[in-house]
Amino acid sequence: MKKKIHQLLAFSFLILLSSCSKDAYDDYYGRPDTLEPPIYQQLEARGNFKNLLVLIEKAGYKDILGKAGYWTMMAPNDEAFTKYFQQQGIIDVNKIDAETAGKIVRYALIYNAFRTEQLSDYQSGTGWVADNAFRRRTAFYDGFITKTINGQPKVIVGANRNGGYAIGDNNNKYISYFTDEYFAAKSLSAVDFNYFYPNAQYSGFNVLDSKVTQADIIAENGIIHEIDKVNLPLPTLEQYLEQNPKYSKFRELLEDHGLVSYFFSQEVTNTYRNYSGKSDDVYIKFYDPSLSFSPNNENYLKQADNDGQSDLYTILVPENAPLQEFIDKVLLKNYSSLNVLPLYIFRDFINAHMVQNAVWPSKGPSNSNALNENLRFDFNSDIVEAKILSNGFFYGTKKIQKSNLFYSVYTSAYLDPKFTMATRLMNDGSGLKEMISNISTRYTLFLPSDAKLMEMGFGYNATLSSWTYINPAVGGSSIASGLARARLLRILYNGIVLTPNGELDDLSGSGIIRTGDMDLPGEYIKWKNNKLYAAGNEVTGGVPVGIIGHEDQQNGRTYYVDNLLQYSEEMQGLKIKRLSETANSEYLSFFNYLKNSSLYDAVTGKIQGVELGTSYTFVIPNNAAIAKAITKDVLPPSVTPSSQYDKDRIANFIRAHILVNKIASDDGLTTGEFETLRKDDFGEKTYVLVQSTPGTLSFRDSYLNLAHYIPAQSNNLADRSLIHLVDNYLTYQQ
Repeated sequence: MKKKIHQLLAFSFLILLSSCSKDAYDDYYGRPDTLEPPIYQQLEARGNFKNLLVLIEKAGYKDILGKAGYWTMMAPNDEAFTKYFQQQGIIDVNKIDAETAGKIVRYALIYNAFRTEQLSDYQSGTGWVADNAFRRRTAFYDGFITKTINGQPKVIVGANRNGGYAIGDNNNKYISYFTDEYFAAKSLSAVDFNYFYPNAQYSGFNVLDSKVTQADIIAENGIIHEIDKVNLPLPTLEQYLEQNPKYSKFRELLEDHGLVSYFFSQEVTNTYRNYSGKSDDVYIKFYDPSLSFSPNNENYLKQADNDGQSDLYTILVPENAPLQEFIDKVLLKNYSSLNVLPLYIFRDFINAHMVQNAVWPSKGPSNSNALNENLRFDFNSDIVEAKILSNGFFYGTKKIQKSNLFYSVYTSAYLDPKFTMATRLMNDGSGLKEMISNISTRYTLFLPSDAKLMEMGFGYNATLSSWTYINPAVGGSSIASGLARARLLRILYNGIVLTPNGELDDLSGSGIIRTGDMDLPGEYIKWKNNKLYAAGNEVTGGVPVGIIGHEDQQNGRTYYVDNLLQYSEEMQGLKIKRLSETANSEYLSFFNYLKNSSLYDAVTGKIQGVELGTSYTFVIPNNAAIAKAITKDVLPPSVTPSSQYDKDRIANFIRAHILVNKIASDDGLTTGEFETLRKDDFGEKTYVLVQSTPGTLSFRDSYLNLAHYIPAQSNNLADRSLIHLVDNYLTYQQ
């Protein structure tokens, strides 16, 4: 009996002890009395979210929002729903189906909890960036969509990267909001807000065009911001284009000419089949990766996980009428239909209307498109509508972006199938495209056709992506692709001339001009009576380049030509030799010293130290100047002296008259001190001062001897060189 009593007392004590432990446990781990209720209960308790609560239950989110989690909810109040019912022509919330309920609820839910002061800050990978965000990712995404593609139904998902797809990323939509802090940091104002929402009032904290009537309602599982409007998920840029027929021409260029592709994905198909129970295959819709962005990508650049908080895309889309006029007058000027235009034209045209950043209305023209051109729209008169969408700003326009590519001398080749070889080379990283398509700088372009290039031995193997050249004059010998490309590049560069004042608009007279631009000067070419000559044209029997037509563009003139502006492949010494062989040649005395010197190879014409492909200026004293140099004992009287001393004097005299790495002419483009081929007794470089203005050219040595060029016998073309006759000799300090 005692044993039973003791057992009973022990059991009672354990019960008491257990009870005390539970109280202690609850005190430590239990839900604090001061903790705010979860989002669902908070909405319920406040009494003015009755309609939203019905939709939360229809959408299947009551349990989620009534328990744990970490959300921000942009919650429309009952007054917002009253306006929504009127707009939709329905009686009450019961008329809203589950699918629409899901859209409203999930688009109102932002991942993670953000108080008002945090919403304007960007969550970068390295920390918070103050006042640099105006968007957040929501719980809504489109998912799998069935569309008819080329007459066949297909289940597709949009790309969730630009030119790519990441498994497990649902391509969630973003929602935009506008705060005083963000606007102040970005120098924006209510003007920018009202440009998109002309019938709304900027309040300092707006979610799209709705006002936040009460912010920072704290809940156990997040933050609630009460708003006065019901927001449905916004379309992407792609979806808005698809919905709006007045931009159908632009959409056709984007969708129907090689910029869109559909790829089957087994992984995504497996996900779809598990989710839906259906057996369809799923295709990912990709846009050409060379486009600035994919209009169906909701994730912005994704260079950092949250970069979509701080920026979005912008697209400017012309209405059908101005676009059709551009297609007819520009794109199809030399093509029979859009179907035969090269793919790169579509890429460039679309990119001309894309910006990889948010273009705010007040800052429109200061932005650059994907071709690095400034936007050429007047945001006060050229924009017919402005929309903030889920992944970008959309501007409908009454004109096209007047892109460099379609209004410059580059356009003459770019939009004509007769010049595809020149266009290919301009586009392959040569830098020619960027140079001559700059519509703020005037150029003259001498453009050979594909037929002429092929006749002259050039070709392109598209299968191997390689250039070919077979020399028609040397028994059909061919050279490697890289050398063939370099050869053609140099010839085409001979036909590009910077002409800020239209210097070559009239070729009926005569003259000489430098090719290339100021950053990369080219060689010189001449013209006379509508015929052109580069150094190689003179060497090859004087066969000139004729003009067979021209076209004026916004930044200059394109001449269509019947021959190539060939560069010379002979040594400059041979050109000096020919100059000395004319009757009463003023070059003869100098050449007599040159040909008998140790520097000269009589067979090849090579001058020691002078290499093909390098720029030089040859300053040749005339006969009287050579006689003067002999009188002053600068040169020995004999061109074939016996002493090594005199031989060296002749060699150094010749070197002192050859300027290295510089082509000087009488155009005012080259002034300054430039190195000669001559080295002093210590092996140091010697220099000559070149002074040039339009119509004058002079050379001065270190002894202040001045030599003026003789115009009628100067500006002779050679390989990357000019040969001038001057009235004095140049010398050098020993």
